[in-house]
Amino acid sequence: MSKSSFDKTCNSLPPTVPTAKNKTVRSLYNCSPFMAKNQKIISDIFTIKSIPKLFWTSVKTYTLRPNPISFVMLVIGLAMFGLGEAFLIAAGVGVSPWTVLAQGVSEILGWSVGTSTFFISSFVLFLWLPLKQKPGLGTILNIIIVALVLDISVPYLPHFESNILRILMAAAGVFITGFGGAIYLIANLGPGPRDGLMTGLMRITKSPIAWVRGIIEITAVTLGWLLGGVAGVGTILFAFGIGPALATSILLLRRLFGEQSS
Repeated sequence: MSKSSFDKTCNSLPPTVPTAKNKTVRSLYNCSPFMAKNQKIISDIFTIKSIPKLFWTSVKTYTLRPNPISFVMLVIGLAMFGLGEAFLIAAGVGVSPWTVLAQGVSEILGWSVGTSTFFISSFVLFLWLPLKQKPGLGTILNIIIVALVLDISVPYLPHFESNILRILMAAAGVFITGFGGAIYLIANLGPGPRDGLMTGLMRITKSPIAWVRGIIEITAVTLGWLLGGVAGVGTILFAFGIGPALATSILLLRRLFGEQSS
């Protein structure tokens, strides 16, 4: 049911007549402020189409001298982004979709996963051209900081024997990645290769963040699996969860700090 239909149906029910019939119908349609608010939140997660401007958003995207708060939040966001992916690796229930794709390319061409990842990232940057995307400071730092955080954090993260705990750790990793992605994208200092592809497609198609990111990740894992990459539960969680996690984080940050006027 659409929000307008929901409102029309609920508003048509007489709230002052305490009959069993009206209570039953209101219960059926969940006509309560709490349920209406929850429906709006869920709707927003799958319909948000833009990155908000918050207090750490840089006025200039392409600058080597950003204001300090934008730079600090960029680094924090990228560090969280890398930590989330480290959680996924440490959980041991499946790598991210793009790593599956790198594995598949490695199987075909005989390259290492690292070499495949480099060339895949380069190819994704090439796809920026028709989307009129430009690399920025954030694009460069994305490659450096995420790799450093992965190398530093993975050895120190716990490795659980319980499959339930491993899946929960992978789910936590997806949300941390989405939250870090939201922070660094809001900094507006240039996205990483995958996020630049996402924001470019969002701008051209006018489609919601959750859907665009989800389709990109599902496409990557599908291609990787067809080429011989190995997918797991964590891979599926990431592919279907990163879009909603990113959108939810953006909505949360916008609610907490309030969008800045242009």
